[in-house]
Amino acid sequence: MAQGDKKTGTPGMNAIFVLNHDEIRRIPKHKKITYARLVVDFRPQKADPNRVRMTAGGNLIEYAGELTTRTADLTTAKIVWNSVLSTPGAKYACFDISNMYLHTPLAPEDYEYMRIPIAVLPEHTIEQYNLHEKAKNGFVYLECRRCVYGLPQAGALANKLLKQRLAPAGYFEVKHTPGLWRHVSRPVAFSLAVDDFGVKYVGRKNADHLVSAIKRHYPLSEDWKGNLYLGIHLNWNYDERWVDCSMRNYVLRGLQKFRHSPPDKPQHAPFPIPARKFGKAAQQPEPPDESPLIDDEEKTDVQRVIGTFLYYARAIDSTIQPGLSTLAGEQSKAKKETVRKMKWLMDYLATHPNATIRYRASDMVLNVHSDASYLSERGARSRAAGYFFLGWAPVDGEPIRLNGAIIVVSAILRCVAASAAEDELGALFLNMKEAQIL
Repeated sequence: MAQGDKKTGTPGMNAIFVLNHDEIRRIPKHKKITYARLVVDFRPQKADPNRVRMTAGGNLIEYAGELTTRTADLTTAKIVWNSVLSTPGAKYACFDISNMYLHTPLAPEDYEYMRIPIAVLPEHTIEQYNLHEKAKNGFVYLECRRCVYGLPQAGALANKLLKQRLAPAGYFEVKHTPGLWRHVSRPVAFSLAVDDFGVKYVGRKNADHLVSAIKRHYPLSEDWKGNLYLGIHLNWNYDERWVDCSMRNYVLRGLQKFRHSPPDKPQHAPFPIPARKFGKAAQQPEPPDESPLIDDEEKTDVQRVIGTFLYYARAIDSTIQPGLSTLAGEQSKAKKETVRKMKWLMDYLATHPNATIRYRASDMVLNVHSDASYLSERGARSRAAGYFFLGWAPVDGEPIRLNGAIIVVSAILRCVAASAAEDELGALFLNMKEAQIL
């Protein structure tokens, strides 16, 4: 991030510069000096997967410009995967720009400033940069001349510069789909999530054109097998035209984080199902939860479980979405019954830790299966559900051909429906709103 490291021979990016005492006094008065954070992460797609990076505390930065970054979501990526399988001769590759933010300069008037305790820096770095003389009150002051990680404007500025640099080569972002890019004439399209490219191409020379356009400005790592994108493992079979999507070891790492032991008996249901009722009793809502409230620590545990497995549910295992949405609806006033449901869900994940979605080549016709369950949630509420997949147009007299889901909607209706028919209409309304966007 600075001017390199003599001990390891790592070249510098000139993103930050150490300030001496006189330069510290000349920091503009309107600039807030933020703090530096050390963030540890594991990124298996990187050359060195064990990452330690210094980021700026963005909550103290005041920036008057645009902060919104158009980036691809999971649905866009899944549609691209379906398109690869359904286009004759198409293949998929994953590219990753190394340190994309650090390749984005800031205007001199927009330089930002941060400080870091000298005590957390290695001795050879202190010696190389003469930090004992430059430190003030135990802190080293840094001037950020490029988009350091953590700056709120970093994503927007880096994305804007990427558009400017790729435009002369003919690449542009599709107007109404954030993060989806195409070429003006070549059969190349890609989803872009920050600095991760998921590329559909027909013909290697067309993909090489994109690679050369990026490499004019950025260092690029290339995965021509297209095996990992957004943390999702992709196993392609171009001959039989299918791809399997999974997140290996994600569940096991999550359960280890919460120190959850596997259940004594296998748990094959993701959440407790109320006993079936017959006759008039079938129209009665679920009774209110009378169990005692839990303390703040247990409530935090519930919130952490939801946060950890929500991405996995949206990306791969939709069977846990109803359980997660129920926990999310109860987390603000969580009770002992909420904790029981949380443990039940983790027992299910421990029993079935490696879910997989398979997509097959299709006619790319959007199919939506809509349904609702009447009075199945507490407070006389009902659940809406929708299964969205890219398949074929239905043919009278023939069974519907299914495919892997690109979206699964699982939501509790806000209103209290007067009948099962109203439930179905409410679910249909929610699903058609999503379908209209697609």
